[in-house]
Amino acid sequence: LQLHHSGRYRCKAKVGSKQSWWEESVPVPVPVHGVPVSGVSLSAQPPGAQVALGDRLVLSCSVAAGTGPLSFSWHRGGSGAPLGTGPRLELSHVGDNDSGHYQCRASNGDSVAESPTLNVTVL
Repeated sequence: LQLHHSGRYRCKAKVGSKQSWWEESVPVPVPVHGVPVSGVSLSAQPPGAQVALGDRLVLSCSVAAGTGPLSFSWHRGGSGAPLGTGPRLELSHVGDNDSGHYQCRASNGDSVAESPTLNVTVL
């Protein structure tokens, strides 16, 4: 079910076995409401978000609830400029400057929700 399915619906039924006339119901309004984005969480590979210098780190963002197409943005240390978009952020060769607190924001166009921060440590 999508938001654009909102509208007025009616049904038609054939009346009688020999006659072929149709009866139509009174239209009924059916509103479809969006569900706000909620339950945004982060996971890391390797687990615990502790990664050796030069290794790969993959962060994944998931949403427990929310209707509509979702968009994602990644942020470190409360920075305004996103590090990336999409449900995954991959750092192929981590450096010392990649340590910090990471957060994912998810939006469906009507609402925005943020994940808890995840502390990434480069060893």
